Amino acid sequence: MDQTNKSHGQAPRTPAPPGLPPVLFSDNRIIVFIKPPGLLSVPGIGPEKADCLASRADDAFPGARIVHRLDRDTSGVIIMARDADTHRELSRQFQDREVDKQYEAVVGGCLAIDDGVINAPIRKDMDHPPRQMIDEEHGRSATTHFKVLVRGTDHTHVELKPVTGRSHQLRLHMQSIGHPILGDDLYAPDHLVEASPRLMLHATILTVKHPATGEDVTFHDPCPFS
Repeated sequence: MDQTNKSHGQAPRTPAPPGLPPVLFSDNRIIVFIKPPGLLSVPGIGPEKADCLASRADDAFPGARIVHRLDRDTSGVIIMARDADTHRELSRQFQDREVDKQYEAVVGGCLAIDDGVINAPIRKDMDHPPRQMIDEEHGRSATTHFKVLVRGTDHTHVELKPVTGRSHQLRLHMQSIGHPILGDDLYAPDHLVEASPRLMLHATILTVKHPATGEDVTFHDPCPFS
């Protein structure tokens, strides 16, 4: 765990019980996990989708509560609360956009510019669930900052900073500018889905105010792909 006035670094990991994702940090108020790709944050519809981070965490840390979500196929840093007061405070921080989130992704094609901002409202695609869609008239505002890290011959490694937290925001926003994320079976064309065995999207950095101290704390897990 790092104070934000220090450089970002990887927090010491805590051994996790069998079946539980790696624990990046824990104390009596919060638990920070490294969610693997393929694991739901919360239960889905149907018994085959009951297994999720929330249920696994509750087995090991009774009373643990989900504060925010990562898509099933997105990996990386995710924080949970260990009591009701902490859950309320962290939920407020997310709602009031006091939380800093950073992701890395590999997208198809080579971006022509080094950085930029995507402003594109998002709503559910009622005809094609669970997809979302951009809708300038009825969508909810959504903003993403992007920056090129490395350009390849036919793909680009980017840093993504969402200002808002809409469902599938990063995936849909990158698709909307013509650069879908590799391995994205909802928004990428077939050749980019087949280009990777997983969704190439990882939550690398999360900064919140610790509910007990009010101080900014930053959690970092390096991107596992390039």
